[in-house]
Amino acid sequence: MDSNGVPPAQEMETFLPQNEKGKEVEEKKYTLTKDAESGEYDPFDERQLENPTSPTDTLAHLLKASLGTGILAMPKAFSASGLIAGIFFTILVAVVCTHCAYVLIKCAHVLYKKTKKPAMSFPEVAEASLLNGPEWGKRWAYSFRIFILTSLFLTYFGTCSVYSVIIAKNILQVVQLYIKGTEDLSIRIIILLLLIPLIFMVWIKNLKYLAPVSMIANLFMGLGLGITVYFLVGTGELNIGKVALIKSPVKWPEFFSLTIFAMEAIGVVMPLENSMKTPKALLGYCGVLNKGMSGVTVVYILLGFLGYLRYGEDVMDTISSNLGQNPGDPKVYEILAQVVKVSIAIAVYCTFGLQFFVCIEIMWNAIKDKFTKRPDFADYVMRTIMVTLCVSLAVAVPSIGPLMSVIGALCFSLLGLIAPAFIEVVTYWDIGYGPYKYLIWKNVFVLIFGLFALIFGTKLAIIGIINDSA
Repeated sequence: MDSNGVPPAQEMETFLPQNEKGKEVEEKKYTLTKDAESGEYDPFDERQLENPTSPTDTLAHLLKASLGTGILAMPKAFSASGLIAGIFFTILVAVVCTHCAYVLIKCAHVLYKKTKKPAMSFPEVAEASLLNGPEWGKRWAYSFRIFILTSLFLTYFGTCSVYSVIIAKNILQVVQLYIKGTEDLSIRIIILLLLIPLIFMVWIKNLKYLAPVSMIANLFMGLGLGITVYFLVGTGELNIGKVALIKSPVKWPEFFSLTIFAMEAIGVVMPLENSMKTPKALLGYCGVLNKGMSGVTVVYILLGFLGYLRYGEDVMDTISSNLGQNPGDPKVYEILAQVVKVSIAIAVYCTFGLQFFVCIEIMWNAIKDKFTKRPDFADYVMRTIMVTLCVSLAVAVPSIGPLMSVIGALCFSLLGLIAPAFIEVVTYWDIGYGPYKYLIWKNVFVLIFGLFALIFGTKLAIIGIINDSA
């Protein structure tokens, strides 16, 4: 016995019948989430939130995070896969991306129990998975956390800088069309004028209050997509004879690269979960995550299918560039094309606060302990400085898009696909991987898929930079 009078583990085992020992081992090995989440500690009862978001609020945020400007590139993606292949490949990408988000949330719920914490960010989940996992992983836990933090910050800070360029570019095109003497107006001036509106957007501190903004963004994105669909089906012929049903596999990597980085929203998953009073509503067959991503997938397929069918191999990088008034078309076509650009600009502006929320959360968690006397004032100052730096980057380098595509290819593959698979493996290290270790085999597939996206996505992004600079 030890000093507390407790027999050693092996001595206690001798008091168990052999069949009970076997049953105990089997249950530990094969019973996964239900056992992992059972216990007296309920993290969601302990979670204290001033303004928790409802499942409807969370659904609005999720739709906005996934229905970004990347959807406008779906017809171009379909041109790389073929009409029929594009449908199945889009569903495949959606299933993998949704599953990885699901895995991250599920592992977080298991780790809440293990760590007795009511909420954790993505980097904290990554660190906790190794600290509570295999012995060899403990010394890498902090490094893993810093890697996730750095990748998230670089990706979303750069993405928001690109967003300011997208907003300015759409506004500039409309201004130059309707206001004489603005032909030489620099895009840098438009970006600079966006600084104050973007600061006000980022000053919205709570996701509960950002929910109406996300709904407005969804409405304007819906308006823009609705007019786009009208152009696709109502202003020309849809000729299936001029498109390929299945392209050569050599072209497929371009499809996966465009679709993954358009659909991926892993960075906002944990902030959304942490803001909910009932985070279990995210999961389940009819949960917020599945509902949101199912709707997103349908819209992606619809736009990609119709866009490629309408314009064939002439489809441009973004479908909005194909819209406009052709010779002999009514004047209203030109007006509708400009409405699409304005709608997209407003939708992206309303999305800025949600995407930048990831950067704000990372930075504030790093410095909040130094500003305990006037935390609200320090928070607003930090937000203002960060938005100013973000917009300044866009002013200095308006062509930042190709560079960010490289960072996005690297970071979104690692963050959205590879990291969740790794986190699941180490989280369930002592719980078990299920019959025939199916969790291992499933995550091997996700890992291969993620490496595929990483390698070919980065390659295509670098080729794009070379072509732009040529």
